[in-house]
Amino acid sequence: MANRHGVGAALLGAALLTATVACAPGQEGGGRTPPPLPAASDVTGTAASAPASAGAGATPGTASGTASGNGETNVTPAAPRTLVTGLAVPWAIAFLPGGDALVTERESARLLRVTPRGEVHEVAVIQGVSASGEGGLLGVAVSPRYATDHLVFVYFTAEHDNRIVRYRYDGRLSDHRVIVTGIPKGAIHNGGRLAFGPDGYLYASTGETGERGMAQDRNSLGGKILRMTADGRPAPGNPFGTLVWTYGHRNVQGLAWDDRGRMYATEFGQNTYDEINLIEKGRNYGWPEVEGVGHRPGYTDPLLTWSTAEASPSGLAYARGALWAAALRGERLWRVPVDASGRVGRPTALYTGEYGRLRAVATAPDGTLWVSTSNRDGRGTPRDGDDRILVVRPS
Repeated sequence: MANRHGVGAALLGAALLTATVACAPGQEGGGRTPPPLPAASDVTGTAASAPASAGAGATPGTASGTASGNGETNVTPAAPRTLVTGLAVPWAIAFLPGGDALVTERESARLLRVTPRGEVHEVAVIQGVSASGEGGLLGVAVSPRYATDHLVFVYFTAEHDNRIVRYRYDGRLSDHRVIVTGIPKGAIHNGGRLAFGPDGYLYASTGETGERGMAQDRNSLGGKILRMTADGRPAPGNPFGTLVWTYGHRNVQGLAWDDRGRMYATEFGQNTYDEINLIEKGRNYGWPEVEGVGHRPGYTDPLLTWSTAEASPSGLAYARGALWAAALRGERLWRVPVDASGRVGRPTALYTGEYGRLRAVATAPDGTLWVSTSNRDGRGTPRDGDDRILVVRPS
């Protein structure tokens, strides 16, 4: 259906793409035709041309319905500073109160502590991780009450499922407790992002593992955004009395909130459109019935879409009036201005091709953005020093 928040979709150059690709499972975010996969597969693919009914011919980088003055373009920050080198697929970043960050490595299952000075310490190798395909050690979150409860949470692929595990962290991990099991796992589309919202509850994104119907099944945990207490129980106010907060998702890997508490998510499309969605309680975001803007009753349209060649969006953060989305196949950092009403303006592509595939983006306590590369994930071309964490001062 038409977006109920007065926010249109931006078609970022999709009309310029002409190659049509058959759907093929086997890579994160996409089912887009890849070269043969090594054991550790991930995002890449080829975008199809945009159908005229979906807005082909729209000016690249515009959002219909955008408030005037929200499409500023002279916002390029300075070149990033390299903080850490020599990592292996750093998948998620979450900050401790003092400014250090916990960082996950997908395939090694290492949980690292990284200081703002670039010092790296191994906290632990998380036990029970089964790293294959797009699975492994994925999300990490720090309790908003960490000063008193010392709780941290990780999302990982185990032998038979994806799960969320809670630890107490006080220099070392202890008090291991599995709080959610039974999240479907697969070679592709495992979701994996964890983040606490401004309401104090823990949110998790899951994928539909390539089984499309799972996204529309509200009894399944796959293809959803989940909302829970620190014990893994459905949070008060959840729309269906379960962990499910929203459904109809293909593979969400980025979650962020703006300074007014609105929630946003990045989502991998299939062959044509990747998305940023405004996430609201109980909504159905359309997959697999709709990819991109459908204007169909019962489904919520995205705020913004990209061609798959420009994005394959993973991590998402909010800082200085904008969303910042890390692009894997697109090899760039997208800055998307957001106005006071939640409307999005013209996105700006930053650092295109300079650092390769970008995976995580997180706002540090000092206001900078920490961005990780993902060039050693079997889909990128590693450079000297990869993988790395970059520090961006947003503008």
